[in-house]
Amino acid sequence: MSDAPELIRRYFDLAPQSDADAYFAQFTDDALVEDEGRERRGIPAIRAWRTEVPLVAYTIHEIHQTETGHDADVDIAGDFPGSPVHLTFHFQFAADGRITVLTIRP
Repeated sequence: MSDAPELIRRYFDLAPQSDADAYFAQFTDDALVEDEGRERRGIPAIRAWRTEVPLVAYTIHEIHQTETGHDADVDIAGDFPGSPVHLTFHFQFAADGRITVLTIRP
């Protein structure tokens, strides 16, 4: 997907914003998010996950294509132990540009 870097930047622009509807509209109805080894599938589960995520600031270092999608190398900083941390966000997109899979790993 040629516009994946733009979609990924949009994800990180929307993540800290108060407009939750725009954030959740980025995901397909049956999207899968894996964070800290836990899987959440579907918008209701992803909404519940977001309530657990502290407010953070994102610094994107690199976005590159992989065999299965795109990886974003990101530093996140906020009010949590070990801040800042470096994480890899792996995105897979549907044909319409919405996120089907988001995997977050150290």
